[in-house]
Formats: sequence, structure tokens, C-alpha cells
Amino acid sequence: MNKVSTGKVIVCDGNEAAAWGACLSRPDMVAVYPITPQSSLVEYLAQFIADGRMDADLMDVEGEHTVLSVLHGAVLAGARTYSATSAQGLAFMFEPYFRTPGLRLPMVVSLVTRDAVSPTCVWGGQQDAMTVKEVGWIHMYCETQQEILDTIPIAYKVAENPDVMLPVNVNHDGNYLSYGVARVELPDQAVVDAFLGEKQVNWHACLDPERPMAVDPLTGGAGGIGPSMFVKYRKGLCSGMSEALRVIEEAHADWGKRTGRYWSPLIEEYRMEDAEVALVTIGSMTGAAKDAVDEARLDGKKIGLVKIKTFRPFPAARIAQALSKVKAIGVVDRSVNFGWNCGPVYQEVLAALYALPVRIPMMSFIGGLAGADITVEHFAGVVDRTFRLAGGEMATQPVWLNEND
Repeated sequence: MNKVSTGKVIVCDGNEAAAWGACLSRPDMVAVYPITPQSSLVEYLAQFIADGRMDADLMDVEGEHTVLSVLHGAVLAGARTYSATSAQGLAFMFEPYFRTPGLRLPMVVSLVTRDAVSPTCVWGGQQDAMTVKEVGWIHMYCETQQEILDTIPIAYKVAENPDVMLPVNVNHDGNYLSYGVARVELPDQAVVDAFLGEKQVNWHACLDPERPMAVDPLTGGAGGIGPSMFVKYRKGLCSGMSEALRVIEEAHADWGKRTGRYWSPLIEEYRMEDAEVALVTIGSMTGAAKDAVDEARLDGKKIGLVKIKTFRPFPAARIAQALSKVKAIGVVDRSVNFGWNCGPVYQEVLAALYALPVRIPMMSFIGGLAGADITVEHFAGVVDRTFRLAGGEMATQPVWLNEND
């Protein structure tokens, strides 16, 4: 990442960074309901609005289902909106959450990721976000507090692009990023305004009393207009997802030119130039993984790392290209794919590599559940196991990193 000083410098946690990112994006309406570890984020937003720093209507409703439902109406009327949630709040929100991409509503919602019950847990993990990965939202994952702030305006730029018109989740790890404090640069408001340009939130289906229209028509079945309309909607959503890969790269490049901060839009390759073995990570664990890679390099081991920034749409071609020349891969997840007894990121990478002419051995590592640390020492073990895999040792699936902690 190239960095220049722009705007004001503050020290804040990840939730406040997200609130600043939303504030600078000038939403017209914010709907909120607090839930750990997201609660302070919406408290920051409420304070910004109360202080007059943020010119938005605040909808303090009775639950997450209503949070997203009222935002549907706002977006359909042409408003830019924002919200945030976690875990059981996301579960309660699921019905309108499922409807949002089908209606092609370009909104941004932060997921402050958390493991899901049961057993009861209020600590960090990525199970909530990974559970809803197939609903049709774009998903971006952040490694640092600065990346959280910068990604939210980028998410609006992507969501509102006429070739995309889909909702975006900007995901940051609960506890580690939500409450962790770091130095953050706030871009000038004028910079963000120029980046986002004139609002075109819902040009394709804006509710207007002078132009009545139907929204979300009944398709198929008795009295419907047939399954062809439903197919058209689904195909269009898939097309928007595919176009998003290009738009995400363009938006990140534009943000970099305006702020001097260049984030890897789809994946980041770290020390991959001559790597014989690679780790794959997602989210805040990446910092410890990079330290472990650096230590292994000092020992003469040729190892690199690929961090996934955009998880939906999945950048399969870029992943396959980045990993095509290594001898073994260790994928570290902070959540579980129960149906395949592995991590969901592992499963995605495995599918992406199917297009390669050779089979590269892979191993799934699962750690950081319920807020557990994934330390440099844990990653050193991942490095060792992955090199053994490259040497011909058979993979055992999965490896649970915190099982004996």
C-alpha cells in the first residue's frame, strides 16, 4: 500500500473507522439496532447525527428485520443508506437481507463478524458472514482499521455502478478490529465527494408518485407471468456480480489516485514472486500470517501469502493465477463449512484451482473461533505442515489450530 498524508489523523477502533467511512459517504438514512460486537459502531453514528456532523435521518427501530425493511423503502425512493449488524442480528435480518439483491438495491451494510450460537458466543469469528455468502450480496473483507474506513466509500461506488446495482457487505472481524485501536487517516470530505460523484442510488426503480410502478412482482405459478421473468432476475443478478469484479478494481484504483492509499481490490499477493509454498488468509489474521512468512523467509524457506479481499464475487481466475506455480497451499479459515468438514475459504480455493492443468496439494486449517487468537506461533505451525505437504506428506482435513489452547 502506498501512503500519503491526507486530511485529519485520528486514533480510533475499527467500529469508529466504519462510522467515519459511512459519515464521509453522506448517506441519507441510517437504520440501526445494536448487537455485540457492532454496538459501538451504531452509537458512533447516532452521536455523529446528534452533533450535526452527519446529515442523515436516524431510524432507531425495534429489531434488525425492521432495520433492513425500512432501508428497502428508502433505497426504492432514491436514498443512499447505511447500517451494520452481527451474528444473531444478521439472522433476524435474514428475510429482507435475502430480498435485497433480488431487488437490485445498492446499499452498504457493515458486518462486524462474530461466531454464531450455539454454544452461546459473543466473540469474533466469521461464521455469520460466511453463512450468508450465497445470498447475492458482494462481500469485502478488511485487514486493518484504515482499510475499513477506506472500503466503505469504495463499496458505495461499486454498489451504485449501473453495471452492478447490488448491495455490499463490508466485513471486519469482531473484537480484533471492532475494538482494536490504530492510527487512521480521514480523507477530506471534498475528496470523498469527488470520488463518489452525484448520487444515482436507484435510477432503475425509484418510487415516484407521478410514475406509479410495481416492485417485486409475483412470478410463476397461477396468475403469475411465468418463470421466464424469475430467470431474467436471477440471470441479471449473476451478471451484476460478474461485472462487479471489474468495477471493484476500477473503484480501488480511483480511490488510490485521490487519497494515495492503494488497497488490493480482489487479492493481495505477499512475497509470492518465488514462493514454493503459499498461505491463503482472509481478514485481520493476515498480519500475523505475514509475520510468520517473514520469519520463515529468514530461515531460507520460500513461502508467500495470498490475502482475499473480495470474497463475493469470488476472484477465481486471480486466485488460480496467483497460486498456479506453488507446490502446496495452506488455507486458514475463521469459520467452518459443516457440509464439507473444512473451512469455506479452503473450499472456494479448491474449486478455483480446478481449472489448472495440475493438482496442487492443499490443507484446510481452522482457527480463531469464538475470538481465539491465531498467533504467529500458530502460523509457524501452518507453515511447517504446508511444507511437509509439499514434500509428499498426506493432508489431514481439517487441522484445528486452537483445539488445545
